[in-house]
Amino acid sequence: MAIEIPRIELGDWIESGLNYLTSNYSGVTRGISAVTQTGINGLNDLLMWIPEWGLMGLIALLCWRMAGIRLGIGAVLGLALIWNLDLWDPMIESLTLVVIATLVAVVIAIPVGIAAALSERLYRVIMPVLDFMQTMPAFVYLIPAIPFFGIGSVSAIFATVIFSMPPAIRFTTLGIRQVPKELIEAADAFGSTPAQKLYKVQLPLSLPTVMAGINQTIMLALSMVVIAAMIGADGLGNEVWRAIQRLRPGDGFEAGIAVVILAMLLDRLTQSFRKTRKS
Repeated sequence: MAIEIPRIELGDWIESGLNYLTSNYSGVTRGISAVTQTGINGLNDLLMWIPEWGLMGLIALLCWRMAGIRLGIGAVLGLALIWNLDLWDPMIESLTLVVIATLVAVVIAIPVGIAAALSERLYRVIMPVLDFMQTMPAFVYLIPAIPFFGIGSVSAIFATVIFSMPPAIRFTTLGIRQVPKELIEAADAFGSTPAQKLYKVQLPLSLPTVMAGINQTIMLALSMVVIAAMIGADGLGNEVWRAIQRLRPGDGFEAGIAVVILAMLLDRLTQSFRKTRKS
C-alpha cells in the first residue's frame, strides 16, 4: 500500500511572508530605496564628472603607491583599453555599485564577525546561517529584492550585500579566534579590559585576515553586480546581458574583459593593503 506524505507548502509560506512584509513595510523600503538611489546617483555623478584621463591618472597613482609601478602601468593600460572600447561609463556604474555594496556589507559584517568571535553561542548560531547564505544560488537573492525595492540599481545593491557579506563575517571571526592565547593572557596579566584587548591586540593582529575577507567580499560583489543586470542594474553586466539578448558575442566578450580588468585592479589593491599591514 502506497503511503502518501502531504507536501510541505514551503514555497507558499515564503511567498505569504514576503507579501505580508511588502504590504506592511513598503514605506520603509521606499525610504531606503530613495536614500540608496541618491547615494548611487551622487557617487556616479562625481566619478562621471572627473575626466576619463584624470580618473585614470588617480587610479594609476593609487595603484603605484599601494602596489608598485607594475600595477600602476597595468592600471593605465587596462583602463585605457576600457576607454577605447567605449565602456567607460558602464565601468563607472559597475564600480559605483561595487563600492556602495561593499561598504554596506563591511559595515554590517565586521561587528557581526567580532561578536561571533567573542561569543561561542552566537558563533554556533551564525555559522549555519552563513552556510545557507553562501550556498543559496545567487539568482535567488534577486527575487525578493524586486518587490521590496523595485527593478533597478537599488535591488542590485540589496541582493549584492546579502550575497557578498558572509566572507567578511567568516574571516573576521577566524582572524580574531586565531590570535595566540599567550598574547591574550599577557593582556589579561596587564589588567586590560575586554575593549582594550579587542582594539589593541585582537583587531590589529587579525587585520590581514580581515582584509582577506573584505577582498573576497569585493570579488563577490563584482560578480553579483554583473548578474544583477537581469533585474535592470546598469553597468558592465547590462552590456553583457544586452549582448546575449542580441546574439552579439563580440560585444559580450568586450564587456567581460572590462569586468576582468576591474576585478584584477580591485583584487590587487586590496591584496597590497593586506600585505602592507601584515609586514
